[in-house]
Amino acid sequence: MDRKPRLALTMGDPAGIGAEVIVKAFTDAREDADLLVVGDAGVVREAAADLDVDLSVRAVADAADASYELGTLDVLDCDNVDDHEWGALREEFGVASLEYVERAIDLALADTVDGIVTAPINKQATRMAGAEHAGHTGLLAERTGVENYSMMLVEDDLRVTHVSTHVPLREACDLVTTENVRDTIRVTRDGLRDLGIVDPAIAVAGLNPHASDGGLLGDEDEAEIAPAVEGATDEGIDATGPESPDTVYVRAARGEFDCVVSMYHDEGHIPIKMLGFSSGGEVSGVNMTVGLPLVRTSVDHGTAFDIAGEGVASPKSMVDAVDVAATAVRNRATRG
Repeated sequence: MDRKPRLALTMGDPAGIGAEVIVKAFTDAREDADLLVVGDAGVVREAAADLDVDLSVRAVADAADASYELGTLDVLDCDNVDDHEWGALREEFGVASLEYVERAIDLALADTVDGIVTAPINKQATRMAGAEHAGHTGLLAERTGVENYSMMLVEDDLRVTHVSTHVPLREACDLVTTENVRDTIRVTRDGLRDLGIVDPAIAVAGLNPHASDGGLLGDEDEAEIAPAVEGATDEGIDATGPESPDTVYVRAARGEFDCVVSMYHDEGHIPIKMLGFSSGGEVSGVNMTVGLPLVRTSVDHGTAFDIAGEGVASPKSMVDAVDVAATAVRNRATRG
């Protein structure tokens, strides 16, 4: 690629910290990519004014009008926020945040941008707005026609993917099938290649304590997970498991594995959050959707209504999300 990757940054819920972290991250993040915010220009201007930063916010009606000039933050202005209020849970803000995502997907599918970086939406607000999906990932998969995908979380040297995410735990256990686990291993391998890891070593966590301890604590690990790992290795993927969930994340963080395939949301999220939220207020970590035909990353935090508008939100996760997205775009371009 003979130019910077071009990324669409969705503003997230207008009442949350999305606009703030985008404004704060812009100077550092633009070193990795050309950035076009998809959101409401008025809200972004308000955030910039509150932070008193030397940054020109420029509203554009069409992505083709973006200048990507130094010191200028271009906003593809959806102009869909009236009576703005930080920290307010509102249906209309849920509608607005979904529009930003839809517009960004359109840009990516049309190759107007090379990838998408999303600021946080509020799931309560989007549910009030009639959203069919719990978050970004399901919407992205539906719009791109993808069935096999996963959430990959990245925090320094630890990476995790998930067989299931935003479902009740009882349902998550039912989703641990050989087919689902094998598909997750496959998209994990592809996602790691996007990050530049050509021949990744993948650990697969067990479902039960101690990966069922030889059948003493359940049979799902032997009946469903082990055959998936065996099938993946037959395909030439460097996969091992099922590994005991209480130690495999430590082993991965120490460099033994490039990623851990987790069976459900909290199994993978807890070790990542322990690392990302223990750095003196500097919330870090990146969420990357693997298995999509387009690059999509996100911050690994929520809308933080309780601190929205106070100017104290950390931009580190947004800076990192842009960096990971730009890396993935470049690696995909290199592979062709």
